[in-house]
Amino acid sequence: MRSWIHSVKPLGDFSQAANPLQPAHPPSPLPPLLEAASDTSEQEDGPLARALALLFEPSPVLFSTLIPALVSHIQNAPPILSYYALIDASLSVIASWPDDLRAQFIAGHPRIGEVKGLSQLSAQEQAAKATPPEVLARLAHLNACYEHRYPGLVYITFVNGRSRAEIKDEMEEALGLEHSLSPEEPPVQSVGQVEVGSEEWRQELARAIADVGKIAKSRLKTLGVEPNPAEP
Repeated sequence: MRSWIHSVKPLGDFSQAANPLQPAHPPSPLPPLLEAASDTSEQEDGPLARALALLFEPSPVLFSTLIPALVSHIQNAPPILSYYALIDASLSVIASWPDDLRAQFIAGHPRIGEVKGLSQLSAQEQAAKATPPEVLARLAHLNACYEHRYPGLVYITFVNGRSRAEIKDEMEEALGLEHSLSPEEPPVQSVGQVEVGSEEWRQELARAIADVGKIAKSRLKTLGVEPNPAEP
């Protein structure tokens, strides 16, 4: 199995439930669109990188690969008129990548149920309500089951205001498992495994990337950025 599969971050600490999130400070504001769309510096502290890290979560592949590719794309495409169009342009670039880079990109998002080391936006999305510890423990097991079934992938879903308990049910249904609060059943190895690069594996990768796009556009609304009605 290729080495990039083993670079996916380890499962987080699910030992404590998160309290309802009330951040002391609002998320960092987006740079002005014109600054981001015209930034060709490719620097991690440049306006384009800061904007994409806020919308997509920071990750090595975002800085090393997406930023340079997006700069080239913007220079050879019609003007970017909104942050929504910038997200669409980013997804278009990502769609052209090989599987390993796309898998690395989605791995930049935290796992469902993680409670430590989250960005403010990710914490708001995942922990709008306090989560019982038994749900967090079940999510940790479901993440392990999912990552056994789909080597190299992490489970990504557009939470859209749902509780972690609701996402637990969604994950069980996606894996064909019964609803439960067991932190260890069924055994991870019993879930079965999908071959890396197979049609099912690539469909799941594509679904995850599409949900990352939905999350990014939802974050724009959280930050007070509405779609441009003049755009198609």
